[in-house]
Amino acid sequence: MDTDTPPAPIPASTVVIGRDRPGGIEIFMVLRHERSNFASGALVFPGGKIDKTDRQPGLRPFCPGADKVEDSLLWAMVAAIRETFEESGILLARHNDDDKVVSGSHLASLDCYRNPLNSGELTLMEFLEKENLKLACDQLTLFAHWITPEMAPKRFDTRFFLARAPEGHEGMHDGTESVDSIWISAKEAIGDYKNGKYFIMFPTRMNIQKLGRNQTMDDALAAAESTEIITVNPWVEERETGPALCIPEEAGYGVTAESLDTVMGLRHPDA
Repeated sequence: MDTDTPPAPIPASTVVIGRDRPGGIEIFMVLRHERSNFASGALVFPGGKIDKTDRQPGLRPFCPGADKVEDSLLWAMVAAIRETFEESGILLARHNDDDKVVSGSHLASLDCYRNPLNSGELTLMEFLEKENLKLACDQLTLFAHWITPEMAPKRFDTRFFLARAPEGHEGMHDGTESVDSIWISAKEAIGDYKNGKYFIMFPTRMNIQKLGRNQTMDDALAAAESTEIITVNPWVEERETGPALCIPEEAGYGVTAESLDTVMGLRHPDA
């Protein structure tokens, strides 16, 4: 066995959920448990790996409007909606009967499904059938695509989606994988990272800053829809100041490198 072969990246997806406020866009984020097996103690967007149940062929009829979406992207959308519901209680779904997005009042009655879905006791398809729901995949706009560097012991191939928070969906952490949740502006999130209040991973920070260029969700969604998504597969380069994690300039983040020690949380960023 070649021990130098990097581990294959695990397909995953995450959702940047935003809402308009007088001061600009607020993002919903959760604080991961210190004992989580990934991103422990970090402030993150809801999301996770694509499970085998997200790939069930029978789920496609529950995704109206996504008929022409390729399987891999559809699976990422399904996982994104499921993980967001499990981790935040925000559900991007519609009623089969009237095609309306699940209301805030109805959402409260669905909260009891979060733990069974997370534990695998209940599949997403079973949940949708039981509650007469379909997934609102049309509410997801592809925002970014990142692959964990080859040097990492655990790697993910993650699609980031952007979505507007449905009316009345306030969001709440699950209390197990995540121990807190907040609505926060891009400026506040980056400020809290720099002053040490929260640790935010490099890809998350880059996408927070990308969203922060917009004042409204309409602007952000329009920008995402009109921008080519460049897959970001970071690499390490030795610089004068030490090793740095690098990303391609054409990805459009306005940043092309950051100290590896800062990326890994071994050194505090310059405020």
